[in-house]
Amino acid sequence: MAECIFCKIVSGEIPSKKAYEDDCVVAFYDIAPVAPTHILVIPKEHIPSAADLGEGHAAVLGRLFAVVAQMAREHHCADGFRVVSNVGESAGQSVPHLHFHLLSGRALSWPPG
Repeated sequence: MAECIFCKIVSGEIPSKKAYEDDCVVAFYDIAPVAPTHILVIPKEHIPSAADLGEGHAAVLGRLFAVVAQMAREHHCADGFRVVSNVGESAGQSVPHLHFHLLSGRALSWPPG
């Protein structure tokens, strides 16, 4: 999608500080982190949000979560982290491209928001 900022990161049109990349997924450091570890994990395929996932997305969703777990291990936070995906503006989704926030490195309160 031409106007999607995350699609532009995937294509290299917009630079990012990447933590991981393969043929399906990109993980990069959030430019406005809310925790000491704040990494965004996104599919290279443009999927607007978790609400748009279907049976055909099982493989990419599995790969996304495998990368989340890998990033948690590599950033020494596998013993305590949160994974967040906001759906829709009212839930705080600011970029309409499926993404997961990996958050760790500080106490994370509950309930969120």
